[in-house]
Amino acid sequence: MMKIGFIGLGKMGVPMAENLLRGGYPLLVYNRTVAKADGLVSQGAELADSPIDLIEKSEVIIVMVADDEAVRTIFNDFDKLLSPEKGKIVINMSTVSPGISRKMNDRLTRKGFHYLDAPVSGSLKQAQEGSLVIMVGGDLAIFENVKPILNSLGKLAMRIGEVGTGNVAKLAINSLLSFHAQGLAEAINFASERGIATADLLELINQSALGNIFMKIKGDAILQENFNPVFALKHIAKDLRLAKAEGIDSPLANAALSTFTAAEATLGEEDIIAIIKQC
Repeated sequence: MMKIGFIGLGKMGVPMAENLLRGGYPLLVYNRTVAKADGLVSQGAELADSPIDLIEKSEVIIVMVADDEAVRTIFNDFDKLLSPEKGKIVINMSTVSPGISRKMNDRLTRKGFHYLDAPVSGSLKQAQEGSLVIMVGGDLAIFENVKPILNSLGKLAMRIGEVGTGNVAKLAINSLLSFHAQGLAEAINFASERGIATADLLELINQSALGNIFMKIKGDAILQENFNPVFALKHIAKDLRLAKAEGIDSPLANAALSTFTAAEATLGEEDIIAIIKQC
């Protein structure tokens, strides 16, 4: 089995890395906060001293970090690799801009590496279950080479096109996610202000053609006033800005960008559905 290096042990990264260990892959991990690696090390992972140390010792490098700047930081010292082994594969599973993927691809290919952008749809539960949906941009042969690894992490791994297209697909999906969240919040507030109990409205929604897993989970969160972040509001605001920078300019996208950006300062650390407090 190929030795995998995993950079980024946040809420999503840890369960994803655990699934790789369960799949039998030799695993090297790195995180700026070293203590976050303790559980994985106790399960058999090796701890790298730095991103460069991890890259040098791995055949496949998976990156799961917050944003474009975090990606740039990881590869700051990349050019210090004196004699990198050709053919290493970097899989960037972060939700970042298509532009950073294209730049990283150009930079890495000059060193003889391969690059795939492979962001995921799904949250903590899906990361734990290995049932993420993975959308991939990059060379078809490289995708096929690492597909068994991706299958350890998700229920679907689909190549969309060339480098950057996985990122575009993720931004499209997260734009739709924001529409669902804001729409649910606005519907509940509209009905509540006119005397309809939220529990009753949610029962009607869930039994109608509009019912779906997202509506059920976020509706329950609203009823329980549980806004602990499964997907933090600050992240959807960031993704909407990325989509805007990529060229989305529709009425719904512009409305969502305005709403979530306005809420970010006060609600950014809460779950996406905390937007109900803003609508």
